Amino acid sequence: MKNILTLLFLIISTSLIAQKTDYNTKKGYVAEGYDVVSYFKKIVKKGKNEFSTTYDGVKFKFSSEKNLVLFKENPTKYVPQYGGYCAYAMGKKGEKVSIDPETYEIRDGKLYLFYNSWGTNTFNLWLKEGPEKLKKKADINWGK
Repeated sequence: MKNILTLLFLIISTSLIAQKTDYNTKKGYVAEGYDVVSYFKKIVKKGKNEFSTTYDGVKFKFSSEKNLVLFKENPTKYVPQYGGYCAYAMGKKGEKVSIDPETYEIRDGKLYLFYNSWGTNTFNLWLKEGPEKLKKKADINWGK
């Protein structure tokens, strides 16, 4: 009985402290409600309320039922890197910065989103300063 109680305690404790990904859910949805599947088709589209789902505790919108189905079949393929925060800011300073959902890059089959406002386009800085170097730093910073 003592072993069962110990096991139950460990399971409950682990589930309570298990950390989920911290997603950028400005406007209530990842990628501000833009269709994350559409980025991979090189057409950025806003999602529609009727084509939405929840994955990993957060909401996603899609522009079509087809894209919703594609997402459900393989969500990890489409989820943006760094929880949908600006990839450049994550690589440069380890900061969680909002994005312009229409400023993005698909690199090595992954979706990266960037801040682009008030005369600052971090995608251009990402390219200028070296995406591979910044990506490595961002991966380390995101792990923290």
